[in-house]
Amino acid sequence: MTLGTKIAWDDTVLPFQLDRSDMRGRVARLDGVLGGILKQHAYPAAVEALVAEMALLTALIGQTIKLRWKLSLQVQTKGAVRMIATDYYGPDEEGQPARIRAYASFDADRITDAPPFEQLGDGYFAILIDQGKGMAPYQGITPIAGGSLRECAEAYFAQSEQLPTRFALSFGRSTEPGVPEHWRAGGIMLQHMPKASPFATDGGTGEAGLLQAQDIVQGDDEENWTRVNLHLDTVEDMELIGPMLPPTDLLVRLFHEEVPRVFDAQPVRFGCTCSEDRVRQSLSIYSSKDIEKMTTDDGRVTADCQFCGAHYELDPETVGFEADHGNG
Repeated sequence: MTLGTKIAWDDTVLPFQLDRSDMRGRVARLDGVLGGILKQHAYPAAVEALVAEMALLTALIGQTIKLRWKLSLQVQTKGAVRMIATDYYGPDEEGQPARIRAYASFDADRITDAPPFEQLGDGYFAILIDQGKGMAPYQGITPIAGGSLRECAEAYFAQSEQLPTRFALSFGRSTEPGVPEHWRAGGIMLQHMPKASPFATDGGTGEAGLLQAQDIVQGDDEENWTRVNLHLDTVEDMELIGPMLPPTDLLVRLFHEEVPRVFDAQPVRFGCTCSEDRVRQSLSIYSSKDIEKMTTDDGRVTADCQFCGAHYELDPETVGFEADHGNG
């Protein structure tokens, strides 16, 4: 088997539970998904790394939530990388794939040779859950802190959700001779089983000082959390991204003492929800004068999707709220 071979656990998220220690988790592989996300853009290497990390976090977190529609992760900063946005769309039907999309905006002249996380400045990490029409959206935020987006997500769960959470992530380009260069990405999420609802509703900001996972476990829970994390500390990058070790075997290797139990894997695909109808809807708030200012010299209103690169060209007479009302 070569690194270029498509394998059964590529682009899946495998849920599991550790019965001895009352913990749950996910193992994700986003090989083709990550390639689909990143090939839409010519990102500098540091930006690619940040988008890859966010996509892995999104897949792992998204699969823990019973979604009717969408989970979004966002980073907004004052640094060279101004924003990273990811969306996870739950499957339309059981057995169908979930979909992930992502993009970043950045100032190219401010990107340096520093590590990827240092391209971010002061800002926040946010999780948003939208369960669709008729449901109030949820949002929780935490300041950018630590040394990675992984640590931001861990701090978010400790601070806003009171859930001890840990991530181990690995990703990069495979450059095996004779095989086209492609992305390999994998990760593990560990989370203490929630004592109440898995998501709070007050959306704390964590401004008063960030909690960590070890701050919110006590007694037997603390002993279990420490022990399981020691097991996770032994994981190697190639175990997360390599083609030779199935996720089920990895769980046995890491956590056999914790009595791991696995559930059905969730397939994941790169996918975007943009469409001409959505573009028209977004333009429906503008007057004919606004639309005129948006019209190109060729007499078209154009729009590009930041997530997938789709390009739309519309007749200006058919967009805007005046067109919707038939007033011309």
